[in-house]
Amino acid sequence: MSALPTLDREALVALRRQTEAQYDAFRSRGLRLDLTRGKPSAEQLDLSNALLDLPGWGNHRAADGSDCRNYFGDPAGLPEARALFAPLLGASPDQVIIGDNSSLAMMHDALVYALLHGVPGGETPWRNGNKGQPIAFLCPAPGYDRHFALCEGFGIRMIPVALTGKGPDLAAVERHLADPSVKGMWCVPKYSNPTGDIYSAATIARLAGMPAAAPDFRLFWDNAYGVHHLTETRHEIASVLEAGARAGNPDRPLVFGSTSKITLAGAGLAVMAASPANHAWFLSHAGRRSIGPDKLNQLRHVKLLQDFAGIEALMDRHRRVLAPKFRIVDETFERMLGGLGIASWSKPAGGYFISLDVEVGSARRVFELAAAAGIALVPAGRTFPYGKDPRDANLRIAPCFPAIGEVARAAEGVALAVLMAATEALLRANDADATPAAEVA
Repeated sequence: MSALPTLDREALVALRRQTEAQYDAFRSRGLRLDLTRGKPSAEQLDLSNALLDLPGWGNHRAADGSDCRNYFGDPAGLPEARALFAPLLGASPDQVIIGDNSSLAMMHDALVYALLHGVPGGETPWRNGNKGQPIAFLCPAPGYDRHFALCEGFGIRMIPVALTGKGPDLAAVERHLADPSVKGMWCVPKYSNPTGDIYSAATIARLAGMPAAAPDFRLFWDNAYGVHHLTETRHEIASVLEAGARAGNPDRPLVFGSTSKITLAGAGLAVMAASPANHAWFLSHAGRRSIGPDKLNQLRHVKLLQDFAGIEALMDRHRRVLAPKFRIVDETFERMLGGLGIASWSKPAGGYFISLDVEVGSARRVFELAAAAGIALVPAGRTFPYGKDPRDANLRIAPCFPAIGEVARAAEGVALAVLMAATEALLRANDADATPAAEVA
């Protein structure tokens, strides 16, 4: 079929009738399908069921003999756990801090500590703003809605920055960093949520080294998908900690990650890495919040995963579960939408999402039509600061949680919703163009 925008009205009407019949038939099936959340399926969780039996009766001592059932030791975590996860963060073990199960909680805490107390290199707490102006964060978009929710919840002004496929638009970032009220930037540097961007080495070097008017500017570097490959190629990125140190900005990056999509999502480990100054800063405030994280959980993860090669082997098994689901979505979209000129979508090499771009002004309509057909999607706009996509064009697809048969049905339903929204919009535009000027007047 030709691209839809090139069709005449008669052909559009015929296509609309055909699509409507298919959509109605799909909706009549009464399906309930969920593509909203980037969470692992039960099949993936089963890969780490051995954790439920670890560390095992009598095996509660760390490598140095400490009793993990009790208060003890370095608040940064077990040395063996820090060594295990250091490669995930592009860090040395001494830079690593192990938290409880949520990296989002560690990001939240780092943000709160900065707001209340400031950060190394800064003169005042971030809550004081800059000459009466609230602080701002740069937000590559489409991006992770929970990052944006943290900023919105604390009244931090958000500035969207476009993505290029190799990371954010660096010229735009550089312009914004001339403003001293810009204190931070969210980054998902590998298999970005939802676009799948992989930050290039040049991008990472420039972000680590470019001038910033705020001396206490921070990169909140969320390496959530660092080992979450969807192909046999394990894409690697440069260490932002090393890049920052080389550029004379060792304190700029705060690097986060977790095992939430590696082991058990609700009972994993959060990890963080930072410069010596940031490391001491974070722990000085975290020590008031908690005696320390769950070291038994750290111990059982060490016993399960053993070393970084063990993490990679486990992630290979995850890939064998996930990759077919992503392939099905791509094949369905290609079969139903390919070449029509009304949609494009990412083909990620890793991560948990597909970014779907539809006709400008129609993402909300696609969301409504999908919902009416029994398919739950993240609301249109959610991947942008304040929930406002200025083009109303982006939708995030998460094929990971449903069973593979449900993924196929959901992808078909989403494609039908895209076709329905596109034919509606094109027919309206066609009719408007055909209205005589006198009638419009």
